Amino acid sequence: MRQTKDKPCVVIDASGLDELIKKVEQAGYRLIGPTVRDGAIVYDDIGSTSDLPDGWTDEQSPGQYRLQRRDDGALFGYNVGPHTWKRHLFPPREKVWQLTVRGERFENSDTTPSERPMAFLGVRACEIAAMQVQDRVFIEQDYRNEGYTARRKSSLIIAVNCGEAGGTCFCDSMQTGPKAADGFDLSLTELLSETGHTFLVEVGTPRGEELVAEIPHQPASERDREDADRAIDNARQQMGRSLETDGLPALIARNLEHPIWEEVASRCLSCANCTLVCPTCFCSSFEDTSGLAGEIAERWRQWDSCFNGDFSYVHGGRVRSSTASRYRQWMSHKLSTWHDQFGSSGCVGCGRCITWCPTGIDLTAEAAALRERDGGVA
Repeated sequence: MRQTKDKPCVVIDASGLDELIKKVEQAGYRLIGPTVRDGAIVYDDIGSTSDLPDGWTDEQSPGQYRLQRRDDGALFGYNVGPHTWKRHLFPPREKVWQLTVRGERFENSDTTPSERPMAFLGVRACEIAAMQVQDRVFIEQDYRNEGYTARRKSSLIIAVNCGEAGGTCFCDSMQTGPKAADGFDLSLTELLSETGHTFLVEVGTPRGEELVAEIPHQPASERDREDADRAIDNARQQMGRSLETDGLPALIARNLEHPIWEEVASRCLSCANCTLVCPTCFCSSFEDTSGLAGEIAERWRQWDSCFNGDFSYVHGGRVRSSTASRYRQWMSHKLSTWHDQFGSSGCVGCGRCITWCPTGIDLTAEAAALRERDGGVA
């Protein structure tokens, strides 16, 4: 896919990226981006390009993740890691209300987040797609998640297009990458050559245009655009996985009693890793607490998973008591009934669930096996 010409494009160098980071912080944002910590590339607070994963990449395959040194100075030469932007927009644990006893009445405290707006640097195309999926879950339904809504609407998105794909990536199958088409304020494509290290910057919003105007830049040439197209096409050709999506929701729906679910369950640990690293999973549970003096009562929301046995517990027992039923619930919701509920797939092809599964269960392989054995028992 060629870089679009309907959006303005300019070129900056590494020092220009540092200037962009400074301008973002001066604008009042808390800047979060990729950095190396604990043997992985994670999303955390950054202050300059020196905090980025300079010269690092990752090798990923089912159940395996390892950082490796590159032979160049690429700042974004990696794929997605264990963190998702969901942890910042939809925190793992959050207070939803607090009641305080004031004399003979209860007083409800406002828990709407008032923290600084966040700027996300290094957002991949599949991750933007994941945000848009969660928008449909948390914003576009009858009951909005006010915390998510406030954070999402105030956030600044600086995307980075992929120049190479990982061993478990399949965003091309899901039409969510490797190039970000929309949903960003600015989008960068990293260009490495013998003559220099630059970034093609595509402007997506007036807010992004204002930031670019304040940093050193030059107009993008046709050669710059071609180099960016070539890098993105390289990522598309390197996809480590693929998923046939035609008729997939119906395929899963008519095979809910297929023996393949028991076969997967024999390898599944029900550890919930796949749901915790997934950028779209949104299951949560609530915990009520109170102070020892009985003057304060709080309700906290925390991440949960459909793989947890008690998640489906209702009066009298669990709805899904077996590992097979829980895996079937996860996969069928992600790839089938999500379409009915939210109008899209719940999968964006990032491959995290494959990489971070301790036993290497591969969502794409299981879907392919189900397609091959459609309706059968052999």
